[in-house]
Amino acid sequence: MANGNSQKTSGLHKQMVVRLVVIVVAMFAFGYALVPIYKAICEITGINVLTPQTKNAEEIVKNTQVDKSRSIEVIFDANERGKFQFKPETNRMMVHPGELVTMNYVVYNNLKNDTAGQAIPSYLPSKAAEHFTKLECFCFKQQPFKAGETKEFPVVFVINPKLPQDVHTITLSYTFFEVAGATAMAAE
Repeated sequence: MANGNSQKTSGLHKQMVVRLVVIVVAMFAFGYALVPIYKAICEITGINVLTPQTKNAEEIVKNTQVDKSRSIEVIFDANERGKFQFKPETNRMMVHPGELVTMNYVVYNNLKNDTAGQAIPSYLPSKAAEHFTKLECFCFKQQPFKAGETKEFPVVFVINPKLPQDVHTITLSYTFFEVAGATAMAAE
């Protein structure tokens, strides 16, 4: 009788282990799938549209004519997460499609220690993202900061003249945040 209970308990333990392994695998698969799910949701809803990385930006600018008959208002937005002060030098400007423009963002590290920060851009309306070509940008790269340091980052861009005619305003928004665990890297 005791042997029967022992086999029954052993079978229950094996069943529990199998269930736990299945749960762990399912959780890992779900975590792995979150990135493409997030990107798909952002594309469908048009929120948090990330900047496409332009591989041939210089070539695009060489082949662009400035359209002086049209002006687009570009609004520059800055959001900070953590102990940074982050702002554009100007909040808005009028730009002709095809015109090469340079605009600066200023970042101040309020921390009393070295750290690193990073910016992530997005656009409104979302359809403007494919027509907004950046030749120089500080986004997607970790930027080291000394304690109390201020840095100025240029954004050099051109708006493609093929931007749909119904777009009169583009908002370029950056969120700047401290990179967790990057303090050691910033000190190097």
